[in-house]
Amino acid sequence: MSKTIKPLAFYLPQFHPVKENDEWWGKGFTEWTNVGKAKPLFEGHEQPICPGDLGYYDLRVPEVRAQQAQMAKDYGVYGFIYYHYWFGNGKQLLERIANEVLASKEPDFPFCFCWANETWSGIWHGLKNKILVEQVYPSDEDLKAHFAYLLPFFKDDRYIKVNGKPVLMVYDPNDLEEKGNDYIAKFRNLAKENGFPDLYFMASNKSADDLDYKKMNYDAKVSNAFQKAWTPYIYGNVVPGIFERIVNKVKRTVGIKDREKQAVKVQDARLVVSAMQFVAANVPTYPCLLPNWDNTPRSGYRGVVLSHTSPRLFKDQINKAIDFYKSHDLEEHFMILKSWNEWAEGNILEPDRKNGFAYLEMLKQTLDKAK
Repeated sequence: MSKTIKPLAFYLPQFHPVKENDEWWGKGFTEWTNVGKAKPLFEGHEQPICPGDLGYYDLRVPEVRAQQAQMAKDYGVYGFIYYHYWFGNGKQLLERIANEVLASKEPDFPFCFCWANETWSGIWHGLKNKILVEQVYPSDEDLKAHFAYLLPFFKDDRYIKVNGKPVLMVYDPNDLEEKGNDYIAKFRNLAKENGFPDLYFMASNKSADDLDYKKMNYDAKVSNAFQKAWTPYIYGNVVPGIFERIVNKVKRTVGIKDREKQAVKVQDARLVVSAMQFVAANVPTYPCLLPNWDNTPRSGYRGVVLSHTSPRLFKDQINKAIDFYKSHDLEEHFMILKSWNEWAEGNILEPDRKNGFAYLEMLKQTLDKAK
C-alpha cells in the first residue's frame, strides 16, 4: 500500500445562532442547546456527553476554528468535510463559518464540501409534520448561482482536489438523481468553463453501495458498510426509559396492565463492527468509520444508541479500512470519518470529558503503525 491514507472528517457548522433556528427552537439555539439538556433515558445510559478541551465553543470565534484544525492535524486528520446547505432559490443556512474560513484564509487546513441536499423537518425534535426548509432544484439559474457561490472555494489552495478536480460530496444522491435534472453534468460543464479539468463528485454514505453510481455520473462513493451492518440490528433491541420502568412497576404492583412503553433503540456496536465489511461500488469506494453514536440529545426516545463503543472498537474499523485499501487500487486513499463534531448525535472525534483524546490518539497510533 503505497498511497498515504488521508482521513477526512465531517464537520458540522451548527455551533452559532442563526435567525432561522431562533425562530424554530428559541432565541440563541445552537447544537449545544440539545447537548446541554440531555438526560439519561435508561439504566446505564451515559448522558449528557460534555465537551472536553474545547468547551461549549462558538464557531464564530476564529481561535476556536484554529484550535480545531490544529488538533485535527496533530492527530492525523487530513481535512474537514464541511456540511454545505443550499436548498434552492438561493436559500442557504449555516454558511457563515465557511465564508469566514474562505475570506480569512484561516485556518490553513484542507477542506471540501458535502452538499447536504436534504429537506429540514422537525421530525427529530417532535414536530413530525413540520417542514422547516424544503430542498428543491428549481432552475438552471439557481444551479448557476449555486456554482458561482462555490467557485471561490474551489479555487482556494486549501480546497481538496483529486488530480486538480475539486471534490464535492452529495449527501443524498437519490434525491438529486430524481429531482435535479442532470445537475451533476451541468456542474461539471461549469467547472470546465472556469478552468478546472472537471469536478470530482462523491456520493455520500447515506445511500446503498449497490446502486449504479457510474450511470448517475459519480466519480466515487463513500462506503455504506456501517449502515448496512447496523440495519439488521437497529430495531431489534429497545430499552424502556427510566420513568417508564418506574411507572410500569407501580402498575404491575396494583394490577394495571402495561400500556405501550416508550423505549430507546439500543444496539451493541461490537456486533455491528464485527459484521461490517467494506465492499466496492462500481466507482472508487472510500471506507467510512463511525466511532460512536447516540442521537437521543436531539431525538429523545426516537433516538438510537450504539452501546459499547470504544477507541479499541474504532481501531478495529480503521484496520478493516486499511485491509480494504490493500486490495483496491484507488486514486486516493481517503478515509471518511463520521464525524468530527456532531455532538447532538453523540458522533464525535473531538475530546469529551470521559474519553478525552482517546479516539484521536487511536487514529494516529493505528495509522502511524500502518505506515
